[in-house]
Amino acid sequence: MEGDFARVALPAADADLLRDTLIARDVHVVIEIGLAYGSSALAIAEALCTSGVKDVQHIIIDPFQADAYDNVGLDLLKDADVADQSTFIGAPSSMALPRLVTDRVTADAAFVDGSHRFHEVFVDLYFLRTLVRPGGLIILDDVAWPSVATALRYFDLNLGWRPVEMGGRLTARELPDQPFEPEFSNFTRFG
Repeated sequence: MEGDFARVALPAADADLLRDTLIARDVHVVIEIGLAYGSSALAIAEALCTSGVKDVQHIIIDPFQADAYDNVGLDLLKDADVADQSTFIGAPSSMALPRLVTDRVTADAAFVDGSHRFHEVFVDLYFLRTLVRPGGLIILDDVAWPSVATALRYFDLNLGWRPVEMGGRLTARELPDQPFEPEFSNFTRFG
C-alpha cells in the first residue's frame, strides 16, 4: 500500500526515544502490541540487549504480521540476531493478553501500537494494567488519535496512571506503585 511504511512504522527519532526510555528504566521484560515493519521491536530489542542481563524477554503480539506484512518485522529481528530473546504471538491482543495474565506473566514495560480502535486500545490497556508490574511503564504511540487518547484518559482519571515526560509522538504512563480497584461508586467521566 502506497505510503504505508511512513504511516505505520515508528520514526527513527521516536524509536531512539523508546529505546533510551527503556534503558533508563532498566527493563528486562517488555510486551509489545503491534509489530508491522519492526522499527519499534528493534528499538526494544536494543534496550534489552543493553541491559546486560541474560534473562530478558520481549513478547510481541501481532495478528497481521504474516498476512499484511509478509513477516518483515520478524525477519528484521532475525537479521539483527535478537529473535532468540523474543516470543511472537500471532493472535489478536484481546486473545493473547488474557492468556498472559493466566500464565502470570509480569512485564516491566509495555509498548502499545496495535489497533487504534477505541475498544481495542481500551482492552489492551485493561489487561496491561495487570501484566505490567506496579510502578512499571506503558508507552503508547499515536495518542493524537482521539480513540487512543480517550481510552488512555479513562486510566489516567480513574486508575491513577501518571504521565511520564516523553516527546515526539510517544506518550508514557507510570502505573501506581500500589495497584487498586476503585469503588463501584467512584467514576470520573473520560469521554
